[in-house]
Amino acid sequence: MERLYCQRWQVELDLRNIKTTLGMAVLSCKTPQMCEKELWVYLLAYNLIRLLMAEAALRAGVLPRQLSFKHTLQIWVAWSRRQFLSGSGEDTATLFVLIAQIRVANRPGRIEPRAVKRRPKSYPRLDRPRQQARMEIEKHGHVKKLRA
Repeated sequence: MERLYCQRWQVELDLRNIKTTLGMAVLSCKTPQMCEKELWVYLLAYNLIRLLMAEAALRAGVLPRQLSFKHTLQIWVAWSRRQFLSGSGEDTATLFVLIAQIRVANRPGRIEPRAVKRRPKSYPRLDRPRQQARMEIEKHGHVKKLRA
């Protein structure tokens, strides 16, 4: 049972990485078809970062889960910009060494509270067309803030 909980924890961390670290908390597309495409792009980016982590872990002799996802993403972005701007074909071995430098701490038996951290917003949701909401503001003024 403990092993199953640890696997579930890893899945939750992976979803958090996709949503928060890669910026997929809110999809920007308007149609369902484009939202699906956007989701696939995020999953592709996630898998590419994980592939970099796996190669770096293999070369460093550690497990991929011991490397930081966010650090790998930051190193990749900086390295790819540098490669693009300089036009030099630097050895990728340097990239994998840089990725493997930072390790995540081993935290056995970690317990986290199951509670929502997000605070309520002080404004109501926009549940009608923006133009209609603008006309109502012109007519009646702004809605008073909700108290939390």
